[in-house]
Amino acid sequence: MSISNPSKSATSVLLEVHALTKKFGDFAANKGVNLVLEAGKIHALLGENGAGKSTLVKMIYGALQPTSGRIVWQGKELHIDNPAAARELGIGMVFQHFSLFEALTVAENISLALPAQLRNKDLNHRIASLSKDYGLPLNPDALVADLSVGERQRIEIVRCLLQEPRLLIMDEPTAVLTPQEAEALFATLNRLTNEGCAVLYISHRLEEVKQLCHDATILRHGEVVAQLDPQQETAATLAQHMVGTSVHQISRQSADNIGDVLLELQNLNQYSDTPFGVDLLGINLQVRSGEIVSIAGIAGNGQGELFAAISGETVNADRDAVTIQTMPCGQLGINARRQLQSAFVPEERNGHAAVGEFSLTENILLSHHAVRDGEVAVQNGWSGINRAELARINQHVSDTYDVRSASVDAEAGSLSGGNLQKFVVGRELDRKPKVLVINQPTWGVDAGAAALIRQVLIDLSRQGSAILVISQDLDEIFELSDRIAVISRGQLSAAYGASDMTREEIGLLMSGAHEKANLIQDQTGGI
Repeated sequence: MSISNPSKSATSVLLEVHALTKKFGDFAANKGVNLVLEAGKIHALLGENGAGKSTLVKMIYGALQPTSGRIVWQGKELHIDNPAAARELGIGMVFQHFSLFEALTVAENISLALPAQLRNKDLNHRIASLSKDYGLPLNPDALVADLSVGERQRIEIVRCLLQEPRLLIMDEPTAVLTPQEAEALFATLNRLTNEGCAVLYISHRLEEVKQLCHDATILRHGEVVAQLDPQQETAATLAQHMVGTSVHQISRQSADNIGDVLLELQNLNQYSDTPFGVDLLGINLQVRSGEIVSIAGIAGNGQGELFAAISGETVNADRDAVTIQTMPCGQLGINARRQLQSAFVPEERNGHAAVGEFSLTENILLSHHAVRDGEVAVQNGWSGINRAELARINQHVSDTYDVRSASVDAEAGSLSGGNLQKFVVGRELDRKPKVLVINQPTWGVDAGAAALIRQVLIDLSRQGSAILVISQDLDEIFELSDRIAVISRGQLSAAYGASDMTREEIGLLMSGAHEKANLIQDQTGGI
């Protein structure tokens, strides 16, 4: 879609940040940052993981206090003591991770975050009216548990809009949306800016930034390195500003040496053991040596349950439901599946893929201790751990994937989200597994690290591994995949050649268009 430029009358300065600095001990997360946001404009905030984006917006939103520097709102210098004070000023924020209670309705969730004067009997009507008016339709009485991720994001946005914000901060807003939902969001943001609202927009999707944003500020190591018009740049030059050098261009050899089936799902049925989980119904899939198969879908459609069923975190009554390297293992746990030269990277890095209170080397041990490769075998309890090998793996992963931490063996929880993601992915790829299942491989990772991870996945597949990628990022899926399947409400489509699929077709399948799935299968023949 085309984004119209705001009129001159709307481009008044709304917020100014002068020499803003935030230190945590001796570490400066932000150093002398200057930023100007104008009403009626969408301003991108870009940078690598750990560049200081989150720290900066948390200071603007009152969640953190600056060590030094000034924040000026509509010409008046002030201190924003907390998020409630920010909202009073007219600053709203939609976080990447939603803060919603699934057992409550849309209206109940919105009411919890509103000031008392806005919680009245007319709230349901105002939610329905405002959401429809802005192209974000919501049923106030719907349970959050029954909503798609795109609908849940609407709740967060409408909750902000009810407070009539002058500045809206959005953190990776399209990470969980279909292409159609993203276009609808862009239309809403365009309308807001035309009405005089300012938007501060954080995203790793640089083509999206070029399309949507009027200005951009780029951070590197906590400092501003560029302020520019993104519409005059290419995605490559934006990425180069972010990382300080040219971003690796992915080399994708054709999948000429497709071999045996190394991972197979046969009529996999798995019923959720939680009230708001998703049942998996009749899933069939093959992944062969030498190929990457990707599963697209909107979050919350069974991806987590599918990952758990394949990895062995949840076992199945049918031993043949999951086969790894011809071994039926539906009833085997995760360690037994790892011993079949398999590796698994879950979506949630802190708490699932890694224990935040453990050091990095201890986290390596968690997934390496049971494998037959012999790198870190435990011979006699804790005393038999090969700590030198753990340290070697940790150093190699940190060097290869540019994992930035306060110390060589820092606690996992002290790393930024993107750096922890790089560590977790590197930990599993270091084993060079024959079967790799990876959920959201580059979620929250900057352009440079994302390119590195994707290249390693391609190289590993071309060396003979079978790789299954679960991702919500269509750019990533098209960049990586030999074949693509789509999961919707716990059901998996056939897997089609990536070159035979379009974004629009995938978007329809992600939305649950099963008739379209059957049509495509009839026309192209899914595998």
